[in-house]
Formats: sequence, structure tokens, C-alpha cells
Amino acid sequence: MIRNALSVLLVLALAGCGFHLRDKLALPADTPPVQVISTTPFSELVTILERNLRNAGATVAPRRQDMTVDAEAKMARLEVLSERWGDLPIAIDEQGRAQEFSLRYATVFTFRLADGRELVPQQVVELSRDYVSPPEDATGTSTEREILADELRREMAASILRRIDSVVRADLARAAAAPETPPPAASPDATPPPSP
Repeated sequence: MIRNALSVLLVLALAGCGFHLRDKLALPADTPPVQVISTTPFSELVTILERNLRNAGATVAPRRQDMTVDAEAKMARLEVLSERWGDLPIAIDEQGRAQEFSLRYATVFTFRLADGRELVPQQVVELSRDYVSPPEDATGTSTEREILADELRREMAASILRRIDSVVRADLARAAAAPETPPPAASPDATPPPSP
């Protein structure tokens, strides 16, 4: 009895705070397989994006070296144009040594349909995480940085797909709100209204 009441209370609390499960990634109905391309060879972000696209129900095209030129022309392309990493010291100790850092990750991307039209224009996404690295005890600091980098890559992939999703959903909403039939055009033989 108490378990059931707690379950109902938890569901009501989650619904009341605005929590809801994410919908499947929205892509236009006629979208061909998506090819993920990066200027960075062997990018881990590309691997994560491909996996997330597959999980969202999209068809992912094989990597570029496995395709013919004809097949490549029939693909939608998610292009990762740039990936940049940086460590910025944000706190120093009394001896002037960096003690706390901000790990920054920035990506520039665009999404093009098979006919070359840009579905999502070029955009920049920047994420950052802070971490402590005491200069006198660096044990585990590199491992912490690697864990944060992996986390930032996963968040970057999710952020890119959310942006694509929001553009597609906005286009669908705009199309649904637009009038279905155009207003009747005036016929050329119609007489103009009398002038006052």
C-alpha cells in the first residue's frame, strides 16, 4: 500500500515539475541515410553521433571510404567542421600555480540534406567543465580530465542532435500552421472596383 502511494506520488511530482521523456529525434520524412563527416580524423565525436543517430531511429550511412561517389550524392550530411579543446586556468594558489581549470570543448557543425540545402546552418556549440588539479598532488588529475572529456563528447553529441531536432520540429510546426490552400488569385478579366 505504501509502495503504491509512493509510486503515485513520485509520478505526480515528476509530472508537476515538467519532466517528460524525450521524443524520438525528428528528421524530415524524406531524409535519406545520414553520413557523419568530420575534419578531425578518427574523431570520437563522430562515433558517438553515429551511435546516437542509430539509437534515435535514423539510418546512418557507412564511412566515406566505403562508398561510391554516386551513393555519396544521395546522403544527408552532418558535417562537424571543427572541434577545439582548451584548458583555461581559473584559480591559482598563493605561489601563482594554476590549481583549478576550466576544460572547454567547442564544435562547429552544419546539417545538409541530400540536395545540398542546409537544414541546420553552421552553428557553434561550446561546453565547459571545471576541475581541480592541485599542483603538489597531480595523482588522478589526468584520469579526471579524461572522464570529463568523455562526458563533454557525449553532451556535445546530444546537444548537436537536439539542435537538429529543434530545427526540424520548428519547420514542421510552421508548415502545419501555414494555410493549406493559397488565397484565390484575382482573375485578369475582373473589373477593378470603382474609384471614389
